[in-house]
Amino acid sequence: MRIDLKANEVVIKATDTLHSHGSDSTRGKLILTNQRLYFKPSAKEGEKRGFELMPHEIRDILLYNILTVIPAGIELVTGNGLKLRFRLKNRNEWSRQIALLC
Repeated sequence: MRIDLKANEVVIKATDTLHSHGSDSTRGKLILTNQRLYFKPSAKEGEKRGFELMPHEIRDILLYNILTVIPAGIELVTGNGLKLRFRLKNRNEWSRQIALLC
């Protein structure tokens, strides 16, 4: 899985994830660079489109749990109120790295 990097852009972290928005879920890869956060759907999710978030678009970084006690991942809230959830491991490290970018 490849993304086209911009000039002077470097990948900081990447992981497999399950992205959910409302009732829609998509498997793919979450990629954090020094300039943006990018989600690329897996090949099996062919008709789904990837997206990118620029640091200034992220308003809040929240941690969420399943059944109130099982750590699950992070939820990003954009400036226009869009809520994007990503199930991933090492959520504390991911949230810290994203916060440093913002």
